[in-house]
Parts: sequence; structure tokens; C-alpha cells
Amino acid sequence: MYRKGKLYFRYGTMGSAKTALLLTTAYNFEERHMDYMCMKPVVDTRESSNVIRSRIGIERECRWIYANTNLYELARELYKEKGRLVDWFLIDEAQFLTAAQVDQLSRVVDDFGSNVICYGLRTDFKTNLFEGSRRLFEIADTIDEIKSTCNCGHKTIVNARIDSDGNIVEEGAQVEIGGDDRYVAVCRRCWRRKRIEQAARTALPLELEEADI
Repeated sequence: MYRKGKLYFRYGTMGSAKTALLLTTAYNFEERHMDYMCMKPVVDTRESSNVIRSRIGIERECRWIYANTNLYELARELYKEKGRLVDWFLIDEAQFLTAAQVDQLSRVVDDFGSNVICYGLRTDFKTNLFEGSRRLFEIADTIDEIKSTCNCGHKTIVNARIDSDGNIVEEGAQVEIGGDDRYVAVCRRCWRRKRIEQAARTALPLELEEADI
């Protein structure tokens, strides 16, 4: 009998409880004796062992995804080992997947009927889409935003990178792993105002439209 699966993308800014939602989902699956697997790109090096850990302190073991991991072949190997298909794959930090790996996950859904839920960021600190996120927006069956609130009360949109003095950093590599000491989620307006204020302090020109502040 054909099993109909779905590819989900659930995205939000840093601190929006994406990982906590993944872990809660895993717990619910476990309570109902449902077959699932937690996975995470190894590029997130904040953990020394293969675990997914939320900021609120809960954690669960996971399987690493490497840059050269073929997720379709992995799902097929798991089927051979278990003698059954994995019903649910829960993937943290999905923005770090390659476009090819997202395509492989779509094949897992279409060919095996498994469900895949990807949790991740939409954009980097420069507000540019990550490779994995872009591909998920293009081909996911269901896309849900996990919302959080800026200090001003508006919805957070930007994952701003900050230095040790709390100033917004605008240059650097796209991927730089860090927590609250390196990133703060803010709304677009606060992000823009902060950059204008910094430029005024340093007397450096900032190529933005005229601001009403």
C-alpha cells in the first residue's frame, strides 16, 4: 500500500524555540511508540557529542548529517537494517543542509512515504537565504513560521550578529556558530535603526534610504 508522506519546513529566528518544538515532537512520538529519527548537520559544532539540545535544557541523541551524506541512501540503508521504513525524520538546523540534500529528502518522502520535518533559520545575519532554507521554500509541501517577538513588540525577522560590545556585525562568513553571545533576533526596523546609529557614531556613510528616526 502506498504511504503518503510530506516534507515540512518550520522556520523561525534564533531563540524562537524551534529546537524545543522538535524535541517535544520527538517526545510525543516516543510516547505513542511511533518510529522516528532525529538528525542534525554536523556543521553545528556547539555540541561535542551527537545530541540536539534546546536552550531550555532538554536534549536528545541524534544522527549527524555530514556534507557528503546522501540522505536518500541513508534512508534506504535504515530500511534494510530495520526491515521497515522510518515514519518520521526530524531534522534540526536544516538551513545547513545542501540543496542536493533537501532534494534527497524530497525523494525519501515521495518514494518511501516517510514524513520529514525540517526546523531551521530562514536567513543569515545579512538577511540572505541559506542554501538549505532556499531549497526548502522552493519544494516543501508545508511551510510554517515559528514566530517570536522583538524587544519593541514587533515580530523578529533578522538574526543579527553582534560583537562583544553588542554592536551589529555586517561582515564575515555566512556560517559562524554561536549563541546569545553572538546573535540577537530583532525586527527589521530595530535592525535598521541600530545600524544607522552605529554609522552615525563612527561617522561612516551607510548606503540606506533616508531614515525617519
